Amino acid sequence: MKPLTRNQMAWRAAQDVEDGTVVNLGIGIPVLVSDYLPEGRDVFFQSENGVIGVGPAATPEQEDPDLVDAGSRRITLRPGATIVDSAASFAMIRGGHIDVTILGAFEVASNGDLANWDMRIPNKGPLVGGAMDLAVGAKAVRVIMEHNTRKGEPRLLDACRLPVTALECVKRIYTDIAVIDVEATGFVVREIVEGLSPDELRARTEAELSIPQDVGVLRAPDLG
Repeated sequence: MKPLTRNQMAWRAAQDVEDGTVVNLGIGIPVLVSDYLPEGRDVFFQSENGVIGVGPAATPEQEDPDLVDAGSRRITLRPGATIVDSAASFAMIRGGHIDVTILGAFEVASNGDLANWDMRIPNKGPLVGGAMDLAVGAKAVRVIMEHNTRKGEPRLLDACRLPVTALECVKRIYTDIAVIDVEATGFVVREIVEGLSPDELRARTEAELSIPQDVGVLRAPDLG
């Protein structure tokens, strides 16, 4: 069994980004999603610092220090992009004009509760950023995260142990070994990485998993 890399996780999430939508990408793995949007799909990626129409990451020749996303990554703009101030950007988020937000997370509970900030991180403090606004304001919330911590502890839990960012908001989770939906009954597995059995997936997850007999195989191209 070979888990997906960060780029492969972003690629898999990008395949589900619907045509004609406005999508916000969180800091970390989620910002990579814009690099893997399927060809011909018309999407406006929004960054909370005021960029509406984020394109792929800038090459060294394209880099402009004044053109960055919310995570300070040097970016390009897609045709039709616009720049707005922070107040207008958050009015867009809080007003329900974001179709999908794709966020990183530390934990997700089986009812969809999201925990994606931790005040115990040294020298960082409680940096929740705009995640609370996004998790409540976006029409759909999806998460990209590794299935387990570096110590092997589960991140998909019966109830979050860290401070909760927003309640019952997450609809789909992309991990390095599975794609999982949050339904009224709890976690439902849609895809499992090749070579990993359902029992092995359950052993790496605290919360109960519903795994249909026709569960798909999680595959991604070789992206490094």
